[in-house]
Amino acid sequence: MTQQPPGYPEYPEYPEYPEQSAQAPQPQVPPQYPSQAARPPVPPHYPQQQPPSPTYPQTPYTYPQAPQAPQPYPQASAPIPPQYPQTPPQAPLTPPAQPQAQAPAPAARPAPAEDLDHPNHINTDARRVHISSQQRHTDATAVGNLLLYLPNFLCSLAVVGLFSAFFGKLAFVVILLWLASGALVFHRPTESALARRLLHLRYPTPQERAKIEPVWREVTARAGVEGRNYELWVEDSDGLNAVAAAGHIVGVTRFALNELPNGELAAVMAHELGHHVGGHAWSGLLGYWYALPGRMAWRVLKAVSVVAFHVSRAFGCFGVAFVVMIVGGIAFATISTLYGLPLLILGVPYALAAVGRRAELRADEHAAALGFAPMLASVLDKLHQGEQHEQAAQTARNGGVPVEESALSKLLSSHPDYHTRLHHLQQYLQPQRPY
Repeated sequence: MTQQPPGYPEYPEYPEYPEQSAQAPQPQVPPQYPSQAARPPVPPHYPQQQPPSPTYPQTPYTYPQAPQAPQPYPQASAPIPPQYPQTPPQAPLTPPAQPQAQAPAPAARPAPAEDLDHPNHINTDARRVHISSQQRHTDATAVGNLLLYLPNFLCSLAVVGLFSAFFGKLAFVVILLWLASGALVFHRPTESALARRLLHLRYPTPQERAKIEPVWREVTARAGVEGRNYELWVEDSDGLNAVAAAGHIVGVTRFALNELPNGELAAVMAHELGHHVGGHAWSGLLGYWYALPGRMAWRVLKAVSVVAFHVSRAFGCFGVAFVVMIVGGIAFATISTLYGLPLLILGVPYALAAVGRRAELRADEHAAALGFAPMLASVLDKLHQGEQHEQAAQTARNGGVPVEESALSKLLSSHPDYHTRLHHLQQYLQPQRPY
């Protein structure tokens, strides 16, 4: 401030302003408050927003690491995220339509408890199969069967030769066609026709096929045989039986399919497979086919002889003697011309029955060698019980007098008796000794 000279009035005092002021006046809140400026700054503190712990136990992103052992949640009331359930739900895994889709197929349903616990139950799960290079062979039983049919074949050839004489120059062609007709035994459509017409077999239903095919697959797997080369058929019968027909047909009865455990059913089918593998089925059918013309001629002659005998009785003893002389002369001429071969035909049925019994024992051995000896013995026991019940029924119908089987009927039986078959299975039923 300038000082005034003496004698002059005092100048009014004006506030001094800085000469150079580059900044605008400061706001009303000046920086000079010593009480506030001297107070040290306090860091911001937000207790409500800061998380209580760095582990974040309540958030879904702080689950324990995979290598660590599973620990329980810190709080029992902590909500479990829906994307990490403790126990997976069971109901959504099985669609509701699946039981209805599997209900019609018996193979999709588990076997009953009584079947699984049955001692003759076997496992039929699919497994690796080794197919043998030799699927079939012709054993001595099959060869003997063909040799025994030789007299019948020669008689049939003579009958066909006489019949072909009506065709003149084509007689030789008729004989060749008859000889070539034996190949029809191995023709699949012909086999099906024979199975349907003569044996009264039918194709299995889907439910029956679902039960019989796993058993057949297990049997053929043990034998090393290609099971698809054979056809499975069913007979509508309430008896316990099975059949091996032609070259590729295996048939079982409805009773055997529905009432037997799968192990016993496998034993029955393994027995029939033994007939196919040994050549018994095709050799028997082939011999029967070539013997058919001779049998038909024999039946015709038998019927004519019976009619002639009844007619001759009307003329008294003279007529009967005349018919006997004619029939005897024809028989003598036939026997002398064929060198006595027709006489062999009288003994052929007994020889064929003996060979058939041997073939049954061979088939039993085949099934027992595959591991079905206990099951086959159980089946034989059931067959024996059925025979005893039938004999008891016949005895009751006969007034309590037992009916005994004759010696000739036993010789003509194509199957061995129960004790003989069980005796041949003893070597497979005894436990194997460790070496």
